[in-house]
This record gives sequence, structure tokens and C-alpha cells, in this order.
Amino acid sequence: MKNFDIVTLTVNPSLDKSTKFRGLVAEQKIRCETPHYDAGGGGINVSKAISRLGGESLCIFTSGGSPGKLLEELVTKENIAVNAIPVKNWTRENLIALETHTNLQYRFGFPGAALSDEEQQKIIKTIAELQPKFLVASGSLNEGLSSDYYQKIAKSAKNSGAKFIADTSGEALQKVLEIGVYLVKPNVGELAKLVGVERLEADQANDAARTLIDKGNAEIVVVSLGPQGAVLVTKNETHYVPAPNVAKKSTVGAGDSMVGGMVWALSQNKSLKEVVQWGVACGSAATMNDGTQLFKVEDAKRLYAWLEKK
Repeated sequence: MKNFDIVTLTVNPSLDKSTKFRGLVAEQKIRCETPHYDAGGGGINVSKAISRLGGESLCIFTSGGSPGKLLEELVTKENIAVNAIPVKNWTRENLIALETHTNLQYRFGFPGAALSDEEQQKIIKTIAELQPKFLVASGSLNEGLSSDYYQKIAKSAKNSGAKFIADTSGEALQKVLEIGVYLVKPNVGELAKLVGVERLEADQANDAARTLIDKGNAEIVVVSLGPQGAVLVTKNETHYVPAPNVAKKSTVGAGDSMVGGMVWALSQNKSLKEVVQWGVACGSAATMNDGTQLFKVEDAKRLYAWLEKK
């Protein structure tokens, strides 16, 4: 198999179904428009973002049943190299529905089915056989999967010399940071939990991020500040990037687009300031589209050009 500089891992992918409807009335039949299907899950979205920017990655994900087969087809159509790990239980499906009268979006996420011990080990073995420059593990974990599963992946990445990038939440994120990662992208609320405080204001994000760095939890911390943009912090550098003012249609995939933009920029040896600028540009561009479509590359490039001048 060809060697890839970037490998993404999606343990708990999803087949995302998006639609539109008008009028939300309890106990009445809600008539929806013809659904649109997208391949979903953190790592898959990261690979899609990298592909749209002209980069390459190997996209590893689990695949089960007919939803898994459709998932494989959708990712392959994006001209992304795929390594689908077959699993017994069906790949989960999610529903994203936009109410057109209010322009409010409803997102229904379902849990991923359990993975057998053999399937769990197959994923780890697959990762261990690769030696990418960057390994991105992104998204939630399946039901029944231990919270230290990404920690095991991080150990495997360290053994192979890969720069491990984690984009998850909760206990799974806390566990993986115990090993130490190359880059992590918490929002302000997640960062507060990681440093053990009830809440943080945006102007406190720099110091909190540096706490993680000083403890050896991460080399780079990028804090997502929502509509205020993002700040990238390392031991020696800090770069704040404001979010462009765009007409928001959907926030689905914005965080994954941000990670994808940053990983692509890292693979292109961009400066750290450029890395976070590309991340904010891709994340903001993703909010300009309906449903689960991520971003259009022309939007991301235009927003990046605007950020360069700030």
C-alpha cells in the first residue's frame, strides 16, 4: 500500500441523512424533502477537507452492513484513499433536519454499535502497521468502547513516530492527553474541564492552554472560541485569529473542517500562524453550507485571503 503523510481514523463513523421540512407539530406527520446522504464522522470529514484543499490522506474507518457499504462509496467518490475495516454490526445513521420557516436545524445523533474485541484489535493493528507523519483520531467512541481506546491509539502512534492529533471530548480526551499529543483542539468549555475549573472566559484561554503544554499534554493547543475565532498556543508562540463574519446556514462539520484545514497546512509546512488561519477559514466556510456538506474550497480560499490581511 502507498505510504501517506496523513492518516485519519474514524472509529465510529456515520451515514448522515439531511433533509428540510416546514412546520414542527407534535403527533402529526412531518413531510420532508428528499434526503441527501453524506459520509460522516470526525476523521472522514477531516479527510474530505484535506482532499478539497488538494491534499491526500488515507481514511481508515469501520464499516458494517448496507449503511457501511454506502459510506465506503461516498468516501471513495471524494477521491480519498479508503481502508474500511469490516465489522459485524451496522454503521450508525444520523439525521439532520432543517425547519425552513424558522431556519432552525435539528440534529439527531445515534450511538455507534459495539465493536468486538477482535474488531478493536484489528483497528489498532492496522494503525500500527502504518508510519504516517500525522495521525488524526477524530470523533466519538462506540457504545461499550473503553474511554482509554484513543489512548491506546496514541501509544501506537508514538511508537511509529507519528504526530498524533486528537479531536474528541470528555473522558476519552482526558485519557489521551495523559499520553501527550502533538495537537488538540478543545473549545473553551472543554478546555475548562481539562484544566479543572468550572468555566473560562475567552481572554483566559491562552493561560489555560499553556497549562496543558507545560504538563506535557500537548505540543500545540488550538482553542476554538466560536464566533470569536480561535487561538493557537505553543510553548513559544501565540496566534489569535478572528472569525470572519459569514451567513451561517449549518454548523455541522465546522470543527472537522477546521482540523482538516490545519492538518493540511501542517503537511504543507506552513507557519503556525498560517495553520490556524487555514483552520478558521475552513471552519467558517463550512458554516456557509446547508446540511452536512462541509465547505466549498473557493469559500475557504477567499476567507483565508481575508484573514491574511488582518
